[in-house]
Amino acid sequence: MPKAFKTLFQEHYSIDSYGAYILPKELILQALQILLEKDNYTFLVDMTAVDYLNQKNHPERFAIVYLLRDHNFQNLITLKTYIDSSLATQSITSLFKSANWAEREIWDQYGIHFKNHPNLKRILNHKEFVGHPLRKDYPITQGQLCHKSDDLMDEMTPRLKTKGYSSQEELMFLNLGPAHPASHGTIRTFVALDGENITCAVSEIGYLHRGFEKSCENHTYNQIIPYTDRLNYCSAIMNNIGFAHAVEGILGVDLPERAKFIRVIIGELSRIIDHLVCLAAILVDMGALTNYWYLYNPREKVYDLLSKLTGARLTNSYMRIGGMSHDLYDGFEDDLKACLKEIEQGVGEALKLIEHNRIFHDRTQNVGIITKEDAINRGLSGPNLRASGVPYDLRVTAPYYHYETFEFDIALGSVGDVYDRMMVRFEEIRQSTRIIHQAMQRLPGGAICVENHAISLPPKKEVYGNIEGLMNQFKLIYEGVKVPPMEYYRAIEGANGELGFFIISDGSGTPYKVKVRPPCFYAMAAYPRLIEGSMIADAVLTLGSLNIIAGELDR
Repeated sequence: MPKAFKTLFQEHYSIDSYGAYILPKELILQALQILLEKDNYTFLVDMTAVDYLNQKNHPERFAIVYLLRDHNFQNLITLKTYIDSSLATQSITSLFKSANWAEREIWDQYGIHFKNHPNLKRILNHKEFVGHPLRKDYPITQGQLCHKSDDLMDEMTPRLKTKGYSSQEELMFLNLGPAHPASHGTIRTFVALDGENITCAVSEIGYLHRGFEKSCENHTYNQIIPYTDRLNYCSAIMNNIGFAHAVEGILGVDLPERAKFIRVIIGELSRIIDHLVCLAAILVDMGALTNYWYLYNPREKVYDLLSKLTGARLTNSYMRIGGMSHDLYDGFEDDLKACLKEIEQGVGEALKLIEHNRIFHDRTQNVGIITKEDAINRGLSGPNLRASGVPYDLRVTAPYYHYETFEFDIALGSVGDVYDRMMVRFEEIRQSTRIIHQAMQRLPGGAICVENHAISLPPKKEVYGNIEGLMNQFKLIYEGVKVPPMEYYRAIEGANGELGFFIISDGSGTPYKVKVRPPCFYAMAAYPRLIEGSMIADAVLTLGSLNIIAGELDR
């Protein structure tokens, strides 16, 4: 329990049945400031809103939830404040820079206003959009077209004034994306140029329109798993694992040992191919095409393995609540060893070409620097945070699936530039390979799903052989896994950082709310400030080094 927070607010807060501290909205900014400055809760994990329209026993319809970790990244605290009919509360952007886009998302999706926010505007939906789609009474079949693009000058002009520009005539304005190949076709960065130097930059997302969180509200928990594939589609199975891990936390189930080790093996393999995509893409962005093939070809071998294992190459949908769809196939270990061997060779060849290459060093070192303090305050995690020298890895700080028993090192940078972000990922490929080898040696036999007919589907012979098995399968498919009522957050170490799911269950087979904590969202929010003062070519490499995946941005 945070000492300063408890001392100063013990008369004002209450604790709900799920462990969240409930405070009046008038005190939330002060409470968060005490947690930040006195109790060292320096990392705002995420924030979201909840519409309790269809739930009883809540004093107001809307609430805002804040999730924070302390400076050691080991203790998590949840704060909640209810929002009255004014639908307004105080912005916390003065404390956490990461709150800027998080509050914009809440305003966009729920219509809650944040006083003193520097630029409260829509972020995922277009500017002509009417209504707030994550409200429970929003008509989801209503289509809304955008007829006019946003010039983004409402963001650019105040930013230019902070840099001392009273006139815009001396500057040139340019759009980097969404059509630019390096912007993935889904990201637009509007820049003000003085020559080839970027003076100011603002970014716009929302081009993909996934609707993931809204779709979760009318699908069962297992039906949601294929949707998680499309979040970070470069490491789809890792999203499966993160969502299933969160639901299993609510259920309080412990996976069989074999299932845990399989999740470690497949999860680390997914981390490797995600890093291979990131590194190959950034190298080809700087003109190193040979390196691209050294890294990309081994990834294709892994896709062949995943296709044999799951039946799909890119979006695999392999996990299930309580386990996975099926066991490893015969010959999996030999195929895995062949893949790892090719990965090691490809990484080795790529590094030979760049480790002592002056052009590579000039293009990556001291470019796109973010300090450790700023990286934490902006909500960066994963390789992007570790590149700034912060040893935050959920596999170590909050281990799961026996990660505390594996021998591996946390890869750390020191400068927080493009070079460090790349080299951290190269090293993490090596460390993930170490983990996979250890997991394969320790892989036990036994079940791959929990032996609980309320969670896992019965064997096919029971479905086809007796009425009990048939009805068991029917109810699980039709009604879904019944998850007890709870508000719960749980995360894993995804390929790009902390991948968490805040789930509200109402006791049925369908979640009342799902909020994903996407690592790319906060990295993208930091991007415009990283490229200010740099050249256009450096902006492309900086974006690549952050490894932005659009499926996570436009949930």
